Formats: sequence, structure tokens, C-alpha cells
Amino acid sequence: MNTVRRAAAALAAAAVVLGTGAALPAAADTPSPSASGGTSTGGLYGTGDPTYDGVWRQSLAFLAQRGTGFQPADQSVDWLLGQQCADGSFGSYRADATKPCDAKTMRDTNATALAVQALGAVRRQAADPEKVDKAVKAGHGWLRSVQNKDGGWGYVPGGGPSDANSTSVIIGALAATGVRPGSFTSAEGRTPYDALLTFAVPCSDKAGAGAFAYQPDKTGKLLANADATAAATLAGLGKSVVSTKASPEQAPTCQDLTKPTVERAALNGASYLTKALAKTGHLTAPPMPGSTDTTEKPDIGNTADAVVALAAAGAAQQAQPALEWLEKNSAAWAKQSGPAAYAQLILAARATETDPREFGTADLVEQLNALGPAPKSPDTSAAATSDDEESGFDVWWIIGIGMVVGVGIGFLVSGRKK
Repeated sequence: MNTVRRAAAALAAAAVVLGTGAALPAAADTPSPSASGGTSTGGLYGTGDPTYDGVWRQSLAFLAQRGTGFQPADQSVDWLLGQQCADGSFGSYRADATKPCDAKTMRDTNATALAVQALGAVRRQAADPEKVDKAVKAGHGWLRSVQNKDGGWGYVPGGGPSDANSTSVIIGALAATGVRPGSFTSAEGRTPYDALLTFAVPCSDKAGAGAFAYQPDKTGKLLANADATAAATLAGLGKSVVSTKASPEQAPTCQDLTKPTVERAALNGASYLTKALAKTGHLTAPPMPGSTDTTEKPDIGNTADAVVALAAAGAAQQAQPALEWLEKNSAAWAKQSGPAAYAQLILAARATETDPREFGTADLVEQLNALGPAPKSPDTSAAATSDDEESGFDVWWIIGIGMVVGVGIGFLVSGRKK
């Protein structure tokens, strides 16, 4: 997932330089030495080149730390806040954050969405919660301002066609920060879920039954894309990358409805992922364009994302073989790929109620924390806060709902006695 973003960001930058608005294809998620670990300085996680993934990897690291009860260091939060433009947007990375963003500054819908979610997760324990809250709201406003007519988003704002991955990341971020995605409508009255459904491959398609496409191809055909399917499965359920195991357990099946719903499409996506993982225990990535090596390689990052998606869909049992494969085969990839890779594995472990401190032979939490400024010590309230943020509800809303329910039960009991 992290390398997908770096490739997409690089293509986006090239498109701007060349003056084109070409759609961005999904790229393979393979190890990249540019994101390798090591303790960074200045608040940024990792020491690798942050040009294409700085904000993304920082945000994923925050979400993984909050999911394990840690609060990122104040200087790390300040680094992420400093990357935000005055209009609320984020780019993949700004080398000189002291200079104001201008028309030439590359904005990135994916980085903006994940940064908004990450800041929402850390705001309660931040040194300046009000400042963080303003940043989250500014990010919401910018995302609404660049929403496409169909209700979705593309990677690059400004008229580029929507894609399943970008739309899904934004849906998850909105839900996790207390905004109902269904209320986030375009000027034409379309919601992000309307856009998401346009990428769903019908069950009647033998090659990709139940999957999601990244975008339609040139002929309008929807081709199954595992990366897009993992993202859209979560989004269709109204969940984000910080998801926990759903119950009751269910073996996902693919069903076409006369009037499709986004929830049904998400479960269809889970069905596709189950079948794809059953073949080898992991997903594979096609060869990179121009590569002389034409063999498909294991796609570790996307396999981790698929595990999260299946757990969120109530199919943790179907995800278990893939999780076990990750425990045995992900160590070298994570070390080479850096903070976002460790974060993806932690989120996969968390989603399946697996201890990320005993992930195979690795302590993922210790390894991630070592790649940036030392986070604040874990506590039970911090872990609980992460769960609240992921669900999109403030704890006070939950308390209020409980009070209302209690009053209602009192009336029912009183009525029955009478």
C-alpha cells in the first residue's frame, strides 16, 4: 500500500510536469529501499526519502501507535501539522513547510484523508488539542471542496476521475473522525458510496466475481483489483484501516441484488478476497511495467490490508491462514519498507486480535516505535481512545445514547407494571 502511494505520487508529479491529467493506475506493492528504517530526526518517522510518502507513513504510524495504546511524541504531531496547507490539504511531502502552499504545490487526497484520520486519533492527548481539531476540520472542508460530481475522489484533485482506492481511503477517514460519509454529498447530490458502487464487479463476472476495480479500463470494463477490493470492502462497511474483528463470524458469499447496496458490495468484496487468499495464503503483485522479470511476487502489504478487510467483514477465520503467512514472511519486507509497513502489520494483527508484540518472532510495536521519536507511554485510556476514533463516535455520544436507552427501558418497565 505504501509503495502504491509512492508510485502514484511519482506519476502524479510527472503528470503535472508534463501538463497532463492522466488517470493513475494501481501499482504493485513491493519492497522499496527508499523507505528503510532507522531513527529519524525532526519528528518524521523513518530516514528514507519522504518525497512520495512522508505524510502517509507518518499518519499510518500514528494510527498503529494509537491502536496499541501509545501516543506519538508532540514533535511528531507538530511535524504532521506543519505539512498541512492553509486550505486544509496535505501533499505527499513538503520539504520546506515554512513556505506557504501555492498553486504549484501538489495536493494529495489520499495523504489528506489519512492525515485527517491520524490527527483525529491523537487530538485528545495532543499538546494543543484545539489546534489539532482545527486541522481536522480544515481537512474535511478541503476534501469536500474537491469532491467529484459522482461523489468520489481521484488521487489528484481538480477534475481527475474518481478511483476506488482514493474514494475508500476518504470514506474511512470521514467515518473515523465522526462524519457520516453518506452525508458528504457532491453538488449533484451524489455520495461517496454512490461512487464506490460504480467500481463493484458483479458476481456474474467469472474472472473477478465480487471484486472492485481501481477504475474502469478504456472500454469501460471493470477489472478485478485486489488492492482496490481490500480498500473498498472496508469503506463499504463504513470502516477504516483501524478496524477490529466483527462478529458474528460469517463466511462471505457473492450475491448480486436487483438494487445493489454498498454493504452487499463490500461483502462480495470479502468473498473475492477469501478466494484469492485461499490459493497460496497471500496475494500477488503483477510485474512492474518495464521489468524484465515477468513473475508475480507476493504482495505482502496488500495481503495485510486484505486481512484487515476480512476481519472487519466478519471473516477473520478465513483471514487466519494469510495472517499466519504474514507472521512467517513479512520481517524482511517490513525492515526494508519502513514505518508504514510495520504499521500495516500491526493493524492486521490488531484486527484479528493477535498480539503485535509477538508477531511470529517480531515485536512490531517496538520496531515501529524505534523508527521515530519515542512515543508517550501506553495507558488504557489511550487504547480506548483509538477504538472510539475508529468507530467515528465520541465517547460522550456513547454515554448520551446509553442514558437515552436507560430512560426508554424505564418507561417500558413502568408501562408493563401498569
